[in-house]
Amino acid sequence: MQTIKPSPTLNTVLMVEDTLRKMDESVIKVSELKRRLPKQINHISLMVILNYLEQSNKIFVSLKGISWIENNSSSLKKAVESGFEI
Repeated sequence: MQTIKPSPTLNTVLMVEDTLRKMDESVIKVSELKRRLPKQINHISLMVILNYLEQSNKIFVSLKGISWIENNSSSLKKAVESGFEI
């Protein structure tokens, strides 16, 4: 029998993303993230969202927890664009 993965809604993805972006700590555990979310979320749906955010380079997942790593700084983008490859 084939199992069907849940497909989180865009609102749910944005809710998780916003919660992670606004956290004060540099690392947060999944259990703590679940507590901080404004609405409850299915664990499997949360894992699908975290996988997506990791693949899109917005978060880093390690044994210690989850860290928000996306940086939208315009000065950083300029430095990267004008930099040279080694």
